[in-house]
Amino acid sequence: MNQQIAHIALVVANYDDAIQFYTQKLDFTLVEDTTLSETKRWVMVAPKGNGQCCLLLAQAANGEQQSRVGNQTGGRVFLFLYTDDFWRDYNNYTEKKINFVRPPVEEPYGTVAVFEDLYGNLWDLIEPKK
Repeated sequence: MNQQIAHIALVVANYDDAIQFYTQKLDFTLVEDTTLSETKRWVMVAPKGNGQCCLLLAQAANGEQQSRVGNQTGGRVFLFLYTDDFWRDYNNYTEKKINFVRPPVEEPYGTVAVFEDLYGNLWDLIEPKK
C-alpha cells in the first residue's frame, strides 16, 4: 500500500487575502487558483521545496465555517513547517512582520518557534536536527 496526504483544507475568510499572505509573507508558491463557481475556487499553495502536501485554501461559506477561521485546532499548533535553515526563515518572517508567539528554542528534535498566520492559526517553524 502506498498512501500520502495530498492536501490539507485550511478555512480562510477571503481567498485573495490568504493567497497574498501565503505567497508574499511566507514565500509559498501558488500551485493552483481555479474558479469553480461564483463563490467557490480551488486554491492551493505550498512551501517551496520538494514537499508534496499542499494547503487547500477554503473560503468559509457559512457562519459555522466562519467561526472556525483562525482556530481550527482549539488553540493548538496546527501546522508544522520544516525548513533547512531556521535562522534564514525566522529572520525573513520577522522582517515581514510575521507574529511569533513563542521565541526560538533548541529542542532535542531541532530548532523551533511558533508563529501565527494571518487568521491566528498556530504554526511551528522547525529545522530538524540532522
